[in-house]
Amino acid sequence: MPIRPTSAAQRLRPKALNALLLAALCCAPAWANDVEPAPKPTAKAAKKEVLGEISATSASNPKEVGNQLREALGTEVAGKKKLLINVSKVPGGTSTPAVSSKNSGGSSNSNMSSRQYIQARAAALAGHGGTAQIAGAAPGADAHGGDVHWAYEGENGPQAWGKLKPDFNLCAIGKRQSPINIEEGNTLQGPAEPVQFNYTPSNGTVVNNGHTIQVDVQGDNSITVRGSRYRLLQFHFHTPSEESVNYKRFSMVAHLVHKNDEGQLAVVAVLLDPGTAPNPLIDKVWTYMPLDSGDRVRMPRELVNMNELLPSDQRYYQFMGSLTTPPCTEGVLWMVLKQPMTISRNQLRLFTQLYPMNARPVQALNARPVRDAQ
Repeated sequence: MPIRPTSAAQRLRPKALNALLLAALCCAPAWANDVEPAPKPTAKAAKKEVLGEISATSASNPKEVGNQLREALGTEVAGKKKLLINVSKVPGGTSTPAVSSKNSGGSSNSNMSSRQYIQARAAALAGHGGTAQIAGAAPGADAHGGDVHWAYEGENGPQAWGKLKPDFNLCAIGKRQSPINIEEGNTLQGPAEPVQFNYTPSNGTVVNNGHTIQVDVQGDNSITVRGSRYRLLQFHFHTPSEESVNYKRFSMVAHLVHKNDEGQLAVVAVLLDPGTAPNPLIDKVWTYMPLDSGDRVRMPRELVNMNELLPSDQRYYQFMGSLTTPPCTEGVLWMVLKQPMTISRNQLRLFTQLYPMNARPVQALNARPVRDAQ
């Protein structure tokens, strides 16, 4: 049965009432861990018995509302009984909080059912008017709806990346996206500065990030091109190669991601095809490859030598593009080395058993120039 304040003579400011709500929630008993967002009313739901409903306006007595909150939250709740909490804005600009919680007799697997999350949301509400509700996003979620699961296939595949999150918008509307198909007949052929590779034996951590195998590199590794020094951050793998040359894709590609002091990115792409001998660097990485998504394995000191991944002929194709994964940030300098490196079939098989396909489709060139360094 609804419980309503008996006195309207005293005034309660919205911030004070929200602070009172926070205090009550912080003292909630253990069963408050099972709190879930209130579902939209349906005919079936309307038949369920409601434990109580506490309503208050700016004219309510704060002491009385506080007593009602404590009494309601301290009541032992039988199975399939629930207590509703809502905070909404009413005409005149005041906030109308009501408390909402549910105990269905079972356990919840949702992270947003945690007591800490409820308390954090209540704290946020204490300083804001307007409409708010404890629903819609898991703890740690950002303003755009939290961590978004993107994939290389299915409904969250590349065709949908731009719609999954506002930050991913460039994936759909960008005009300088990567990867591209490089047509040698349409490139700007002529002399070009060589890329200066400055790689030394370094430490590395192998990461399975759920989309690829990546190696975070620590050490003094860099490239110098276009008068700027770019420091190596990490390298990772795609199969098949994301870039294609004359419409040919290679079995794999390694992307070496660098960044300069101005925050600009430069990526060197090393094309990989099966051969007779294994690649020594990839052999080291695969040795310490974590199998579980999110897992990390630290490699022995100074085991990473990037020179083992580079071909002897370091001429390249150069163009301006983007990251090939969300958020598809543009303004990335790309250099695709012309000469492929070889890997063994066993090395290729090991990666494809874990990631059978993790390559973004080729994107429109949109009249971008591509330099063919001779």
